[in-house]
Amino acid sequence: MLEISSRTNLLEQKSYKYSLQDVAEPNLQRDIYSYGTVPKVAFNHRRVPMNMPEEIWITDTSLRDGMQSVEPYTVDQIVNIYKLLNKLGGPYGIIRQTEFFIYSKKDRQALEKCMELDLRFPEITTWIRATKQDFRLVKDLGIRETGILVSCSDYHIFKKMGMTRKQALDYYLATISDAFAEGIIPRCHLEDITRADFYGFVVPFVNEIQKLSRQAGIPVKIRACDTMGYGVPYTEAAMPRSVAGIIYGLQHYADVPSECLEWHGHNDFYKAVANASTAWLYGACAVNCSLLGIGERTGNVPLEAMVFEYAALRGSLDGMDPTVITEIAEYFKKDIGYDIPVMTPFVGRNFNVTRAGIHADGLMKDEEIYTIFDTKKLLNRPAAVQIGKTSGLAGIAYWINGTYGLEGDACVGKQDPLVLALKGWIDAEYEDGRVTMLSNGELEQKIEELASGRFPKK
Repeated sequence: MLEISSRTNLLEQKSYKYSLQDVAEPNLQRDIYSYGTVPKVAFNHRRVPMNMPEEIWITDTSLRDGMQSVEPYTVDQIVNIYKLLNKLGGPYGIIRQTEFFIYSKKDRQALEKCMELDLRFPEITTWIRATKQDFRLVKDLGIRETGILVSCSDYHIFKKMGMTRKQALDYYLATISDAFAEGIIPRCHLEDITRADFYGFVVPFVNEIQKLSRQAGIPVKIRACDTMGYGVPYTEAAMPRSVAGIIYGLQHYADVPSECLEWHGHNDFYKAVANASTAWLYGACAVNCSLLGIGERTGNVPLEAMVFEYAALRGSLDGMDPTVITEIAEYFKKDIGYDIPVMTPFVGRNFNVTRAGIHADGLMKDEEIYTIFDTKKLLNRPAAVQIGKTSGLAGIAYWINGTYGLEGDACVGKQDPLVLALKGWIDAEYEDGRVTMLSNGELEQKIEELASGRFPKK
């Protein structure tokens, strides 16, 4: 049968309706996932069209998936994180939603305090166990959307749940029906989709969900969860690891509109950000992220990374305030006690710090030579140097100028007597066997000895 597609405005064949394949034994994709070897990336040389939606946005799981991986946040910390997400996302709500637990009294107290702020963005959603009681609790709290776990690989269906595909499908559909009965928008988390039988289970299952949605007159969200980080962004990769193929398949064969399609990835193979960007490019409106990438095992897609990916792809931040990223990092370090790895992009202590003298020399001539962008403007973090064995005269001069806020004619140069004297002292320190970097306090104290009163005390 031929029908006009509302997405492409072209006649398309609608005969590709996949049926559930209720197999007797699990398909564990052993040609790709042999447990004793590195997972393989297969290619079939089939391309799907790039299909960037008119709008794209970010959703947040810092207070759900993220909080599962650290010491539980206090009520005040949850409220403050929510406020920071609102501030970062800007007036247009590019950070569109965030999800909360509601299991405990503390969870519900935090959620209610956030609701009292009456902020439009990010919209508060929940993540619950798939029970009628929890659906009623969500409704009583006044929440209109909730996440539901619907694991879709045979690893989970057969090995964890002890069911067949048909049994799992029937169980899931009954659960989703309960959400519709309570007037709740279900967000179906297709866990482990990159190890699932995509055409034998995922597509038939999502088609059945869509039928229930139409009958209930309530939309349904589909979250494609790359639970183990197996997804790959390569355009001609084969299923089930192809991110582009998954997004295309959910749209083309299961009729999921872009605005109801979301990607949730993990970083086990360092591909979280690339995969999330690929999901945007091929038709998903939403990518699900966590602040600082905090999440299960190697973490989730870092939300701050997708702020910059958004700007790179759209040519604008669209109201987002990236300086809040630095504020968020400081809050996590000082108030929550989270130790951010020093080389983490955008938020790590050393992300725009150089130790090499040759780089410092370039920074003195023009920061743009060795700085990814104007980090002072965009992140409220000026480029900096750390003084050590290889800093050289340029590094020392740059450090002095930055530390004491010297500009224009007031800047010291490489041949300044103070710089030369400080370099001599530093060289002597390392010749005597020092192996650690010099702290700011040590350098400031030595400068006071060598040039007392030259610079105002901070």
